[in-house]
Amino acid sequence: MKLVLAAVGQRQPAWADTAYEDFAKRFPPEMRLELKAVKAEPRGSKTAEQLMAAEAARLEAAAPKGARRVVLDERGERVSTVQLAQRMQAWQRDGRDVVIFIGGPDGLHPDLKSTADDMLRLSDLTLPHAFVRVLLAEALYRAWTVMVNHPYHRE
Repeated sequence: MKLVLAAVGQRQPAWADTAYEDFAKRFPPEMRLELKAVKAEPRGSKTAEQLMAAEAARLEAAAPKGARRVVLDERGERVSTVQLAQRMQAWQRDGRDVVIFIGGPDGLHPDLKSTADDMLRLSDLTLPHAFVRVLLAEALYRAWTVMVNHPYHRE
């Protein structure tokens, strides 16, 4: 199974790219973590609706066909590390790749959200996109370690 983070925003600080890559390289071949960063729509005089629609089209193009669709959203379900591990096990049994959508500054378009198989929240806090990528990569890695009884996670 492949976990794909489809995220708006191609340029992140070097520290964020380094931290993300550190976690991504820890995943085993049978559960790879891959980032597909898409261009943010230039802000200009466009409405939030127009911006989100353009970014949603790019995210859709980056998503593997037939993948389970997970949306990160502030109104999404709160899950613990152990619950995320259980969710990942279910995803693995499902046999499809998983795409996790991370929106731009205006969020994700409602039409994209409506196609989600799961809607999760990473935090009650509003976080910068650089942090979100790193925190999500770590959370997914930690959940994987729970799945395989690796000592990284401690209760």
